[in-house]
Amino acid sequence: MNKFYITTAIPYVNAKPHVGHALEFVQADTIARYHNLLGEKTTLLSGGDENALKNVQAAEKAGQSVQDFVDENSKLFEDLAEKLNVTFDVFQKGSSQNHYNSSQELWNKCLANDDIYKKTYTGLYCVGCETFYEKDELNENGECFEHPGKKLDEVSEENYFFKLSRYENAIIKIIENNDIKITPESRKNEVLSFLKQGLNDISISRSNTRAKNWGVPVPNDPNQRMYVWFDALNIYRSGVESLNIWPADVHVIGKGILRFHAVYWPAFLLSAKLALPKSLFVHGYFTVNGQKMSKTLGNVVDPLDLINTYGADALRYYLLSQIPSTEDGDFSEEKLKNAYNSDLANGLGNLVSRVSKLCEKIDQDFPESNPEIYERVRESFDELRFERCIQAIWEEISKLDHIINSTEPWNKTCNELFEIIKPIVIEIRKISYNLLPFMPDSAQKILKHFSNKKITGIDPLFPRIK
Repeated sequence: MNKFYITTAIPYVNAKPHVGHALEFVQADTIARYHNLLGEKTTLLSGGDENALKNVQAAEKAGQSVQDFVDENSKLFEDLAEKLNVTFDVFQKGSSQNHYNSSQELWNKCLANDDIYKKTYTGLYCVGCETFYEKDELNENGECFEHPGKKLDEVSEENYFFKLSRYENAIIKIIENNDIKITPESRKNEVLSFLKQGLNDISISRSNTRAKNWGVPVPNDPNQRMYVWFDALNIYRSGVESLNIWPADVHVIGKGILRFHAVYWPAFLLSAKLALPKSLFVHGYFTVNGQKMSKTLGNVVDPLDLINTYGADALRYYLLSQIPSTEDGDFSEEKLKNAYNSDLANGLGNLVSRVSKLCEKIDQDFPESNPEIYERVRESFDELRFERCIQAIWEEISKLDHIINSTEPWNKTCNELFEIIKPIVIEIRKISYNLLPFMPDSAQKILKHFSNKKITGIDPLFPRIK
């Protein structure tokens, strides 16, 4: 059996999850479920990025120990995944001992390859991104593009550096040749543009003073802790070392952390002489009602509230069908409600309800059938265009609605009714089978119900919301 290993990005756990995390969790879970349908042994990993300075600062503000703080917040991300019907086979915490051991091993491999050295450095540090920036990488106000309005810290200290510049040409070749395939193509071009500007060596440690003695200790130097992006990326390896399934087939990430995954991570792995991930799938960001999501504006959307109101599958449907998979998208609860009522209540739910009630009038057994993945779904999934996959499925739903309305089966004799409904039942099985990666709970209910020889009426799956 072929293996397929997929990861989400490892979220910072300095605050509770928002709807952007839900998007990435659902996208990764959908990919995992699809590959399960293909008969592959699939592993989905996420975890807690717990060794960041921002976690230390947030814990201090909350008046908690850092460990208690990250334990509580990491649990919130696990709970969100469970409520979204997202199945993480591995949830690797950055503060776990096996991760510490693995990251120190990675460090030592890079050190043995003469890629780590020590020097004093002064630079502008963005705590939000957990990275140093050159002045020409900042906006006109001298701020990070990811976190406008936040002043960067000027930091001067002795750190360990990684010889990133040594790997510039090798990584250009890797990206150009699709040895690490980047989807969409525009993000690949973005990486190549960055690489061809030239790479500088990067700081990969922090003083214990600034790190507040938190994070993975640098081997043989009690005064330094590893830079979070050196150790956090290694969660992808440390979490599955006992499973022996590295490299990852795909890392699912947001566009803001592309550089770390497409440049830094491959360089660390090349230095350590370890296998490279096969691909990166890069999604965009959310706005909320046309505005950037921020605590200051008070428009951060809690996905748990949405799940409680609409259900996990409805939220999954909206995130996968209404948000372009590789581009920025605007979230609006009004749009979610409209999609729920029009596509789920009036569309899929109404079709299933109508047909199941007609089936009650039939005294013949429905034949068995083997559902398969629609070719259009397969083609769109190969490009990771989830919205196109769902569009293809909904076109099949529309075809069935048209057949029912044009044939008026409720006016037919029992035998005529059976001949009309039988292919419709088989097609509903196929529709629900194709929906399994996207809306697993609802799809499984429909598939199970319509796989019976005798089919009875089914309760509404998506009661209308006023």
